Amino acid sequence: MVTKFSPEINKVYFINEYSLYHVLSGSGSIEVDFKNYFDWQDKIIYLNKGQYIKFSSDNFSIRKITFADEDVFKRTEFRVLFKHLVSLGYINFAECEDCQKYLNQAVFTPDVGSLIDVSSEQWYWQNPFNAKKDEYHLIFDVKDVIDREYSNHLTSEDLISLLQENGHEAMSLVKDKIGLTVRGLLSQKRLLESQKQVSFSDKSIKEIAYDLGFKDPAYFNRVFNKATGKNPMDFRVDFDFEGRDLFAQDLHDLLRNHHSQNRSLEFYADKMHLSVKALSRKVKTKMNTSLGQLIRNELIHTAKNLLDLQVSPKQIARQLSFEEPNHFSAFFKHYTGLTPTEFQNQKYKQ
Repeated sequence: MVTKFSPEINKVYFINEYSLYHVLSGSGSIEVDFKNYFDWQDKIIYLNKGQYIKFSSDNFSIRKITFADEDVFKRTEFRVLFKHLVSLGYINFAECEDCQKYLNQAVFTPDVGSLIDVSSEQWYWQNPFNAKKDEYHLIFDVKDVIDREYSNHLTSEDLISLLQENGHEAMSLVKDKIGLTVRGLLSQKRLLESQKQVSFSDKSIKEIAYDLGFKDPAYFNRVFNKATGKNPMDFRVDFDFEGRDLFAQDLHDLLRNHHSQNRSLEFYADKMHLSVKALSRKVKTKMNTSLGQLIRNELIHTAKNLLDLQVSPKQIARQLSFEEPNHFSAFFKHYTGLTPTEFQNQKYKQ
């Protein structure tokens, strides 16, 4: 099923079917499972059942595809798209001509098998963890075990036993390729599920602790606080699942309207009727990022749009209030890895 929609700001969209999200336009960050992502441009994002996504501004346009064919997802090579390890499962859309062939229209009836096939081939070609295909299968076997056993407080011996004869090899492979131990991945999964229960349920913290295999709720509180910087009740209040206050929308409106002329923290703090310290703290609490990062993202987003329109870097520098064109070029390269001219040439070749 294919839909095109404009998501509400800060609304939590729960993923109940295997889904593909293609961001057609917009500015700001997207949040998936309590992590903010600013590099969603030119990507198609795959999401698994049980995840959520929300958008930090109200100007996103999204193409969404849901896949109803459960049999497709029994093939182990497709796990790489949906079972995220330490980041999003995504395909570099601009680099995948076959993906573009299937997604070049807003409304169509997708060939599920072919679309998933070309996407998984692209993912393996991207090779994000620099592993061989058989190594990926072993790594995702571990991920399957973690997703099944996360609520059980397993010892290292338990994990090795569950991973059967490849236990030691699998554990060292995960550490080498992912940069986390298997126990670290297990803790990461348990934390994610605890955050979801705290944010999206009305269960008591004690109930959640017991559900996740903690015998002592006070110990669960300490573990949660250490990982998130907040106790569970404060985390629930700050996430504001039901209320969805207008703070983020008000701030994004200011950024969109003023980022080309004003990039001082004091300016935005004054407009939001807060001190710089209070605004910075609230941005961190509510949006899990920094005000400086949000300002930079708006500048980069606007610069990319203007470069796509073949506006010269010199004109963009002036429009975005950089003192000198070379200051803009240095800024752009620092945050994108390309000079403005290289970015234009790259887009032109595509």
